[in-house]
Amino acid sequence: MSTPSARKRPLAGLRVLDFSNLLPGPYATLILLEAGAEVLKIERPDGGDELRAGTPRWGDTSLGFALLNSGKRSIALDLKSAAERERLLPLLREADILVEQFRPGVMDRLGLGYEVVKAINPGLIYCSITGYGQDGPLSQVAGHDLNYMAQTGLLSLAKGADGSPTLPPVLVGDIGAGTMPAVINILLALRHRDLSGEGSHLDISITDKLFAFPYNAVARGSAFGQWPQAGQERLTGAMPRYQIYRTSDGRHIAAAPLEQRFWMVFCQVIGLDPAWRDDGKDPEGTRAAVAALIARHDSAHWQRAFEGKDACAVVVSTIEEAAAHPHFRGRGLFDRSIGADGRSGAAVQVPLDRQFLRDDADQPCPALGEGNTLLDN
Repeated sequence: MSTPSARKRPLAGLRVLDFSNLLPGPYATLILLEAGAEVLKIERPDGGDELRAGTPRWGDTSLGFALLNSGKRSIALDLKSAAERERLLPLLREADILVEQFRPGVMDRLGLGYEVVKAINPGLIYCSITGYGQDGPLSQVAGHDLNYMAQTGLLSLAKGADGSPTLPPVLVGDIGAGTMPAVINILLALRHRDLSGEGSHLDISITDKLFAFPYNAVARGSAFGQWPQAGQERLTGAMPRYQIYRTSDGRHIAAAPLEQRFWMVFCQVIGLDPAWRDDGKDPEGTRAAVAALIARHDSAHWQRAFEGKDACAVVVSTIEEAAAHPHFRGRGLFDRSIGADGRSGAAVQVPLDRQFLRDDADQPCPALGEGNTLLDN
């Protein structure tokens, strides 16, 4: 592993103006900051990023805000004021990247739309993150992650015992279809600028990018008219080989021995009757037989039974258990921390190789407007 002094900061020297709040944009600019960029967060004077007011409290702000904005600087401006916007001009001329998360048309009404800013800074990478994109019938519709999952059909594929869709445990839209595509396209736009000298306007629509997840389902449905149904597809409950089974102590085993070699190991470990091992004949019968066997023993028994076996089966961990697991601890996932009020908590994970991470994640998150001095220099 690289020593701190040898760490590479591939985006060092780049300046980012971050007009976003809450999660998708701030997480994207945090990733850019980790890789060496300077991030100036542009906020409303009357409270700033809405996440500042969240809970639990972490010093003078919220934990959520601290996690996503550590190391950034805050500039507080009333963007509805022409005089205040005028103060931004020097920063707009010098910036490399601008990230905004307003509904389409808002930045135009503020006099900060792409065409206006492009005239000031032709090489700027201007990234717009929205729920439904810059155009189209839904472009002005308000929404959050759950709405985007519902609108793109993904929510319909996961159902509970009563047949209703279940609440996703993670923000797939905001992070997987907002933050990550934003970062990927910003880096591609920077490379394009290296080659051509031209800036770019990036239209990052969360709902557009969510369709990358059901890629096979969309292709199969459009080509053959076979659209997926909840609980009836290979990875949504139709296969005994891809299931969650309850143990005798009320915990669960996540079993995913899809390949035949793994399935045979799994069957051997649980002692499945050979009559049920050809799960293509009677999938429901095989599933019931496996469920009955798993239910005979507690989770500790199965953890021991599967240990060291290529069965692709594990006990479902709690977040607390996962964070304490020696594998993840040994890889240093939680070595970097942030602190406030005498507490120390794990810094947010970013999808960068360790050689690109900043040495110290425990930098203070910015007080609202503390970077306004930059406007006067």
